[in-house]
Amino acid sequence: MPDAPNENATHSTRVARHMNAPRAAVYRALLDPDALAKWRVPDDMSGHVHEFDAREGGRFRISLTYEEGAGTGKSTDRTDTYHGRFVRLVPDEVVVEVAEFESADPALRGEMTMTTALTDAVGGGTDVVVTHEGIPAVVPAADNELGTRMALANLARLVEPDH
Repeated sequence: MPDAPNENATHSTRVARHMNAPRAAVYRALLDPDALAKWRVPDDMSGHVHEFDAREGGRFRISLTYEEGAGTGKSTDRTDTYHGRFVRLVPDEVVVEVAEFESADPALRGEMTMTTALTDAVGGGTDVVVTHEGIPAVVPAADNELGTRMALANLARLVEPDH
């Protein structure tokens, strides 16, 4: 008899992108709530920052809402809301956040860690690597990776001077 799925099972993803912008500009956008509401959203979604205290130990609460008919939310019919805290901030180098979905579904509960690392790229610009750990197993890795790629494309449009 097969084992029952483990509702506490998790997985990780890692997505990288080069940006033609200095690390300082990218780092600022990671910690600016107005910028974040614009870039940390996959296509067909909008963002709303409810709370945002960008310091180690500071808390945040963010909602991402699907456009009508574009997807199903984890918190409500169309919205993914998550809250968390900043664990580590190293200016122009790294942002580590711990977050948790606000959901009645036990399979979506549990803390996730998102680490965004910035390094100087060979030839100029910044290499950005986003690592998600502790993603609930019910969230497909491919969906998380696609959403992260879309968000990083938005971030690039925001920080690259030629956009």
